[in-house]
Amino acid sequence: MSTSARSILYVYFSGMTRLVICGTGNVARHFFDAFHSSEEVNVVQVAGRNRQALAYFDKHTDTTEDFSGLRKADVYLLAVSDSAIATVARQLKDGLVVHCAGSTSIDRLPEGGRRGVFYPLQTFSKELKVNFNNVPLCLEAENEADYRVLEDLAHSISGKTFRVRSEQRLDLHLAAVFVNNFSNHLFHVGQALCEQKGLPFEILLPLIEETIRKIRYMSPFEAQTGPARRNDIYTQQLQLEQIENKAYQAIYKSITHSIQKTYAEEL
Repeated sequence: MSTSARSILYVYFSGMTRLVICGTGNVARHFFDAFHSSEEVNVVQVAGRNRQALAYFDKHTDTTEDFSGLRKADVYLLAVSDSAIATVARQLKDGLVVHCAGSTSIDRLPEGGRRGVFYPLQTFSKELKVNFNNVPLCLEAENEADYRVLEDLAHSISGKTFRVRSEQRLDLHLAAVFVNNFSNHLFHVGQALCEQKGLPFEILLPLIEETIRKIRYMSPFEAQTGPARRNDIYTQQLQLEQIENKAYQAIYKSITHSIQKTYAEEL
């Protein structure tokens, strides 16, 4: 019987997946909180180099600073920096080893072992709790048996799972950078512009919320409005003159140009 088949049989008969989390950062914490609350998963250990950070997990499970002496588990989840994935993975000999990075191929994990990807498409901050039931989990494995292990693990915390290959995940992560990281920076710019003139940022929150609500019912292409979409040159020039920060001016010009090219046939 293969190792992966034995793992599936253990999960089937015991009713619980044994999980070791490697890492102590934001993603590791959020995963731990979600899995610790699941009746289908037993987080048997958390491993990390930072003893102070491990204190967060100490009262709930076993912790260790020694990656070479991890407890036996069905799945080892590497919630570490992209640069550390290969180094940590080389110290793991048994079980299904998966990383949760968006822009790292499954091939960064050592060949010859059982390997996969467990990528949460979400932004994580230490201060805010995440409802994992709404978080898409993008899964990848090299055989169907291991994929089923990851799928069962994912279903224990989330109602949204997707089979996504490494090359697809790279594009998905890039798209996520645009819709999350870049848009959040634009929110920061908007806040800065408001504060410069003594205006409360909260006045923009209903607009932000409506912007997000609309794209649930129409495509972002259809939802686009504003001076760039309607080619209002007068307003564009007026707003550019209002912006004192040169970096913000460059952002305004670049995005305006992109919108104009997108709707060039309508202008």
